Amino acid sequence: MIDELRVLYLRELAACERELDLFPSDEAVWATLPGVSNSAGNLVLHLCGNLRHFIGAQLGATGYLRNREAEFARRGEPRSVLRAELAAAVRDVSETLDLLTPAVMAAPYPSRLPPADVATTAGQFLMHLASHLAYHLGQIDYLRRIANADPRAAGTLPLAALATPTDLRIEPVPAAARA
Repeated sequence: MIDELRVLYLRELAACERELDLFPSDEAVWATLPGVSNSAGNLVLHLCGNLRHFIGAQLGATGYLRNREAEFARRGEPRSVLRAELAAAVRDVSETLDLLTPAVMAAPYPSRLPPADVATTAGQFLMHLASHLAYHLGQIDYLRRIANADPRAAGTLPLAALATPTDLRIEPVPAAARA
């Protein structure tokens, strides 16, 4: 299950990068819509902070310190900053998954999870985090499509990626495809 989760995490993080590339400007990444409080930029920061904390820091002892409030408060940074955050999340997730064994996956996750003080195995929680990542990736896609009136798909769920080696890379959308 570790290799399968790696493919899913890296595929979804690569899709976040492609979504960012399809926004027409850095400013557009931070736009919100009526009735929607989070921008795509804030969702990317939230996903990176979530994965770096719950996978990297909790399971991989990376030392990452999360500031969840800042994930939703930051605004206006260039996409290059968001790409760097995505690259750090890819690194933390990939390096941590390299450390995991089936025994670790079956063991209790190292901390109880608020708000319900839930206990779960590491494997169950990693599946939950993959679902959380996909949920917010869908929100980013819809924000981009609505805010920019851009119906183009970013190749968010390429099935072929499931059959590839675990060495997925974040690849930006070619400039010709963005035009």
